[in-house]
Amino acid sequence: MSCSSNLATVHSVRRSLLRALLALPLAGMAGAAPAVAPFPGLRRWGSGTFRRFGFHVYDATLWAGDDPLRPPLALRLDYKRSIAGKAIAEASVNEMRKLGADVPQIEAWGAEMARIFPDVRDGDHLVGLWQPEGARFLQGDRVLGDVDDPAFARAFFGIWLDERSSAPALRAALLTPPAG
Repeated sequence: MSCSSNLATVHSVRRSLLRALLALPLAGMAGAAPAVAPFPGLRRWGSGTFRRFGFHVYDATLWAGDDPLRPPLALRLDYKRSIAGKAIAEASVNEMRKLGADVPQIEAWGAEMARIFPDVRDGDHLVGLWQPEGARFLQGDRVLGDVDDPAFARAFFGIWLDERSSAPALRAALLTPPAG
């Protein structure tokens, strides 16, 4: 085995271990959004409600370090209605397109999100983790999938955090600094 393939294996194992460690504290996240960080080094920032056409769609809560616009961070969505996973993926693609993401790339990302995102019902929650190497999605303690692309993570979390977000009030609520 060559030195470069050994190095690649070490990096792959290291990345897998880091992902496993980051996911462990999320196991207890059932029910309402907890006040404690979903993983070490992050603290709860703001939270807010997303409504579409007057209907309460979900509540969102952001956990981040000192800079809520840079990874690592976690965004939890607590759904208040039933939505098909495919519809969540399509809405995400539309929002990413509005923010100027590359169209051919968005189509590939849309297929990934359609594969990853489950149908949700009132009371379900999903957590997105923005990590330097990409994004991880969880439902409860179950890992739904990863998109190992930093550009995807930046575009996806931009839906809520970009200054051009289509939900500026929710963005402002999420970026409210933690007390203390």
